[in-house]
Amino acid sequence: MQQLNLPDYISQLRINIQEGTIFDSFRKKTVKLTPEEWVRQNFLLFLKNDKNYSEGLLSVEMGLTLNNLSRRCDIVGFDSNGKARLIVECKAPKVKITQKTFDQIAAYNLKLQVDYLIVTNGLNHYCCKMNYAHNTYIFLKEIPLFSEMVSG
Repeated sequence: MQQLNLPDYISQLRINIQEGTIFDSFRKKTVKLTPEEWVRQNFLLFLKNDKNYSEGLLSVEMGLTLNNLSRRCDIVGFDSNGKARLIVECKAPKVKITQKTFDQIAAYNLKLQVDYLIVTNGLNHYCCKMNYAHNTYIFLKEIPLFSEMVSG
């Protein structure tokens, strides 16, 4: 799989090259190893290992309904009270991050109303903090630590 702009977690991933699968420790099941799944699994480990997010507070491919259509958020991060605070949209490394990607995560956020939105293709990561009082957002230079996410 392609090297990503994330720390190397290969030793923590259980990959079966022959079957083309990867074990998702968050969902506790084996899934097909696609380029997008490669990004998702690495980003989950980045949140857990480098940003101190608890594995139990991260939901993977969380379902929601928008305009009577079923959708799935790649990653949703919750605080210890069960409030959704973060949405991550993952794309395959070859997929360019475009306005369409931001529109997709913004649509999910109409339902969840989180504080942070992250879009990544494993190579480029964009994070913004929502300000609902002023109907604005700001792009951050860094992905927040868990403690920063829940405090602000």
